[in-house]
Amino acid sequence: MKLAIILVIIIGIFSLIGTILLGGKSDEDYSTATRGNLSRLTWMYVVLAFVLLVGIGIYVII
Repeated sequence: MKLAIILVIIIGIFSLIGTILLGGKSDEDYSTATRGNLSRLTWMYVVLAFVLLVGIGIYVII
């Protein structure tokens, strides 16, 4: 259980740092490339869901 909590904290810290770094950058073509952005975002969520399911499966088995 401690390992899971430590992993969540580490992932949270990396996510916070990444969000802050990307927040300072702006993309002027973002509004014109909505379809591509939504497609990439959808794939990110699909991959994340798969990784999370595998992680939960491993956690339950162990």
